[in-house]
Formats: sequence, C-alpha cells, structure tokens
Amino acid sequence: MAQILSGSIDLSKIDKTRITEKDGRKWYNVSIIVNDEADKYGNNASIQQGQTKEEREAKEKPVYLGNAKTVWSSEGKIPKAQEKRSSVDGIDDLPF
Repeated sequence: MAQILSGSIDLSKIDKTRITEKDGRKWYNVSIIVNDEADKYGNNASIQQGQTKEEREAKEKPVYLGNAKTVWSSEGKIPKAQEKRSSVDGIDDLPF
C-alpha cells in the first residue's frame, strides 16, 4: 500500500554530530514508525533519530524528533483519531 505522510520535526533536537557528508551532500538518518491507529491529534507516525546497531543492541532510548500523519493512501484508508466524547452525569448533548 502506498501512502503519503505529512509531518514535522523539532530541529532543535537534531544531533549535528550525526550529520554525515557524502558527495558534497549532507545526510541525517531518521526512523519513521507507522502505527496502526492514530493518536488524539490524528498522527499515526512518529519520527525518531536513526540509531546505530550498537545503540539498538544496548536498547538505548531513541530520540523523538516529531510526528506525522497519513494524508493519502492508495487504498483510500486513512487512520483517523478516535473522537473523544465527554459527558457530565451522563449528559453528552450539551449546547457548547
């Protein structure tokens, strides 16, 4: 299934020592984790700093950089956030 994700990252969290250069271009490795369900903001993916093999083996906590959401899917299925309903004493049709 093809998907288009739209998201953002917190640039202040980027570890500049992890920026690599190859053929005059600069690269920064990230991992994008797509979840089956969206959070309350509609995000169904998180973006983390890429980890080295040693960091993964040592089970180091990944650095969270931001999040993303599916904005298009070839199957037409886009995970939606669960609508949160609140009620006061069983009344959920308040005028505001």
